[in-house]
Amino acid sequence: MSRLFLLVISLVTGVGLWIAPGPAAAAANCAVDWGSRDKASSTRAPALIAGVRSGRHECFDRLVFDITGPVTGYHVGYADRIVMDGSGAPVALRGEAFLNVVIGAPAYDDAGNATYQPANRAELVDVGGYQTFRQVAWAGSFEGQTTVGLGVRGRLPFQVHTLAGPGGESRVMVDIAHSW
Repeated sequence: MSRLFLLVISLVTGVGLWIAPGPAAAAANCAVDWGSRDKASSTRAPALIAGVRSGRHECFDRLVFDITGPVTGYHVGYADRIVMDGSGAPVALRGEAFLNVVIGAPAYDDAGNATYQPANRAELVDVGGYQTFRQVAWAGSFEGQTTVGLGVRGRLPFQVHTLAGPGGESRVMVDIAHSW
């Protein structure tokens, strides 16, 4: 019997007809080509660190630096260990790999007043439950730059990008992929 005949008979008699399910909702395509080599921008602007925050996304975890002025430079790369600016003292971090994040803006103004003062230097943001991040720790703000250590679960690809706005503010964002 033809399929059309069986379909008509099933519909007329009310006998249930098995219909093949449609394609499942497409899973996110998390393929990245970011790589794990150092990323840097030498842009320099008279800006200050105003805050540090994080977010979880389907394919990556994100660390955001809020800047009080125009987009500024950065240098981000994997390191064997993270050290405090100025003193060189080691910064303890959880994770299997460590990203040294240096933003070309201080966390203090010209009078030496803090523009960003973390409540807990060992845990700048709560990354409990994140797929990739393990810890975000303060490594200091010294000689016009701010350093943060980012402990991650492995040496994974990452990207760094900047956004201008809102207003005269900007952001530096570090995204670390959940997988290769």
